[in-house]
Amino acid sequence: MTTRVWRRRVVATAPSGWPGHVHPVIQRVYAARGVCTPDGAEHRLARMLAPDLLGGMDRAVALLMQAIAGDQRIVVAGDYDCDGATGTAVAERGLRLLGARYVSHVVPNRFVHGYGLSEALVASLDPAPDLIVTVDNGVASVAGVAAARARGIRVLVTDHHLPGDTLPDADAMVNPNLADDGFPSKALAGVGVMFYLLLGVRAAMRDAGLFPDGAPDLASLLDLVALGTVADLVPLDFNNRVLVEAGLKRMRAGKACAGITALVEASGRSLATVGATDLAFAIGPRLNAAGRLEDMSLGVACLLTDDHGIARRYAEQLSAINQERREMQAGMVEEAESMVARAAHVDAVGVALFDPGWHAGIVGLVASKLKEKLHRPVLAFAPAGDDTDELRGSARSIPGFHIRDALAAIDAKHPGLILRFGGHAMAAGLSLRAADFERFAAIFDATARAQLDDEHLQALVQTDGELDYRDHTLDLAKQLRHAGPWGQGFPPPLFEARFECASWKPMGSRHLRLQLRHTQGGAPLDAVMFNCFDGTPPPPRMRVAYELSVNDWQGRESVRLLLTHMEPMG
Repeated sequence: MTTRVWRRRVVATAPSGWPGHVHPVIQRVYAARGVCTPDGAEHRLARMLAPDLLGGMDRAVALLMQAIAGDQRIVVAGDYDCDGATGTAVAERGLRLLGARYVSHVVPNRFVHGYGLSEALVASLDPAPDLIVTVDNGVASVAGVAAARARGIRVLVTDHHLPGDTLPDADAMVNPNLADDGFPSKALAGVGVMFYLLLGVRAAMRDAGLFPDGAPDLASLLDLVALGTVADLVPLDFNNRVLVEAGLKRMRAGKACAGITALVEASGRSLATVGATDLAFAIGPRLNAAGRLEDMSLGVACLLTDDHGIARRYAEQLSAINQERREMQAGMVEEAESMVARAAHVDAVGVALFDPGWHAGIVGLVASKLKEKLHRPVLAFAPAGDDTDELRGSARSIPGFHIRDALAAIDAKHPGLILRFGGHAMAAGLSLRAADFERFAAIFDATARAQLDDEHLQALVQTDGELDYRDHTLDLAKQLRHAGPWGQGFPPPLFEARFECASWKPMGSRHLRLQLRHTQGGAPLDAVMFNCFDGTPPPPRMRVAYELSVNDWQGRESVRLLLTHMEPMG
């Protein structure tokens, strides 16, 4: 049983200077995230970091300007997740706006080409382009870049992932996480890096007098930038919040591209009120499902079309694939939970799981669900393909255990055990031989045990404290919804309280709908809790952590508590 520790966020500096219409609760929530004055919440585009601060821009800009001026054939090499799909769409749309006439894209199929700009992906390019521009990948593609250069293809790498010991021999590289890069924000997603590069190209072309009739409006790409940034779970530092808020404003104003419009409609959300949470949990998964189960080319096509009818058809297909993904994921998670319950896994600190029937595109979601339940680093593996003895694994970690560094340490001590790996602090991917799984699992557990103590293994429920029962209003809930954007590294407000359960009933097979009465008084409040119901009634008195949310079912708005944690209270 995972131990949970409740802790309230500390407001180190009192909020000041806020206008009177901003609710004191909003001020308190911002201050707990280090934003103590209105200046830190002014997410205007004019305040985004300048493109020329990003390393490698001069060479990259020159390369693209030469390709555009010479009508060269440019291929955008994307990735098979939402960040890669939106980044590919931003690259192709943006390059066309800047005058590129011969630009196309290719997205690897994870089951055919592997990850990134692989040798197999380069070999599939026929005819060979003049220039490959990678998006959301490439910093680890040493062999793929070499294969492209051997064919006489120049390569421009744009990426945000952490580099390995060896960098590819690309013609130019833009990545804020390179060791010598001075860009103040290291949290840009792949789509953000590509957007910044386009801004750099536009500035250089403007300086060269190439836009006599006015420069193209690259702000039209910000809806895609917002979606990819939120879906990739990069930290929403100030610069990323600027980008995301600008994209959300375009969506709410009805200026989203046809694909995003169709995906929002297919998810049952409203463009007029869409928020970062909708992008993370409803729109992003629909795109990611295509890359997990089939081919992300469908997702990219949805984001590139300007025909709303075609976009709706693509969105329907993506929703159907996502439903299939949800069903497969549920079965795999259930199997994984059964494995963990067995004696071999009960005491593991670093948990590694494998089943020959699992799908390689879903193991990351399995690792994520198990990590949330166990509060331990988890790796889940599946067969990489029918014609190989390799396993493909996906890892999710907890604070205090940098998963990519852990894999690098294992690779250094046990050369050849891990065939390939990459990632960052909280998530990583790797491959190894099936015969080596048990050995790797033991080494991974030992590595985790050496770094994690009992305090690390306690799950933290971090809240913004209690609300007065009179603050459970629709006005405050609406202010909270639009005060963010909330997301990774800038979490949505989470409050705690003690309630009495006035009534409850199941909602579907796994969810609960409740009426809760605050112990301070007031009328009962509607509440829901997802993926929690196992047939056991909720306690009559409970301590809960919850988000104060807006329920706008069928166009009628009301307050609803979204419970994230619940425990009995004596």
